[in-house]
Amino acid sequence: MRDRLRQRPGSQRGKLTGPNPTDRGKRGSKIHLIVDRHGLPLSIGISAANLHDSQALIPLTRGIPPIRSRRGPRRRRPGKLHGDKGYDYRHLRRWLASRGIRHRLARKGIESSKRLGRHRWVVERTASWLSGCRRLHRRYERKPEHFLAFTAIAATLICHRRLAN
Repeated sequence: MRDRLRQRPGSQRGKLTGPNPTDRGKRGSKIHLIVDRHGLPLSIGISAANLHDSQALIPLTRGIPPIRSRRGPRRRRPGKLHGDKGYDYRHLRRWLASRGIRHRLARKGIESSKRLGRHRWVVERTASWLSGCRRLHRRYERKPEHFLAFTAIAATLICHRRLAN
């Protein structure tokens, strides 16, 4: 009973939350996505808001399920990966090249962000579809497994709506 009284309200925010650098340090989570060229989510992950995007690329790429193709065996990796300047690191480029994935990552200080926009908007559109789900707009769950489950349900609904038309 005494331990419960000493506990400050709001001290249990849950795992995988961190101070958001763009939102005055409020604790939050970030949703990471890999989508195909039509905007269907292939791999989804969550992390604390203060985690750099580049740290989520390798687990997301490994999490892509085998995709059935019209001919031949199932594809286990994408043919090409587009990314913004947040993924411009030598070790990520080497890792993608060693797996046979062609990368088109914008380079810091060399390329403008406008050139990548014609491919980047597909990911932004899928992220806006996810943020349209009320449960994902603000994180209510303390356990990261529950938040990831709701994110997966929202991605399944996006796939169903896209493929039904």
